[in-house]
Amino acid sequence: MNHVNKIEWKPGNMLYPLPAVMVSCGSAENEYNIITISWTGTVNTNPPMVYISVRPERHSYQILKKNKEFVINLTTEKLARATDFNGVKSGREINKFKVTNLTPVPARKINTVLIGESPVNIECKVTEIIHLGSHDMFIAEVVNINVDEKLIDKKTGRFRLDKAKLLSYSHGFYYILGKRIGRFGWSVKKNENK
Repeated sequence: MNHVNKIEWKPGNMLYPLPAVMVSCGSAENEYNIITISWTGTVNTNPPMVYISVRPERHSYQILKKNKEFVINLTTEKLARATDFNGVKSGREINKFKVTNLTPVPARKINTVLIGESPVNIECKVTEIIHLGSHDMFIAEVVNINVDEKLIDKKTGRFRLDKAKLLSYSHGFYYILGKRIGRFGWSVKKNENK
């Protein structure tokens, strides 16, 4: 069998790119924290569910486990430095909101805060914690979404997330999402605009 010039690589996480998000958590001001996560994604449509995977030794882990609520805050080009900082510094030592000049805003449906500068805030309630190995997966139901009004097209009412310059993470580096090349189903439709 021909392997077309492929070499074997050690088994590991190679599903890239991933979203680079900041997760905010904590039920009281002295507990509020931010953790940058790329091990996150969609689990289910109805009910809407997501997951985040967190190492037990991370400061946010115990906060998440105790409160069972968090907000996934999407990140952008403007938030890139804060996103990286909140992934390498620990909330045990500093107040990440103060150090990064991010604004804690009370969530609407859960007892924690979201990041005011984020274009989209996904409020989540944990339904299950799965112990996997290096990380534990927090599966959560999405109970509310907050969207920056600048991303809503005033003429059409259409949500324009593509205008946010979202941040992604790929094998140790951050990138801004780029050029659109198609729309879901465009490959099978005639005369479909991309």
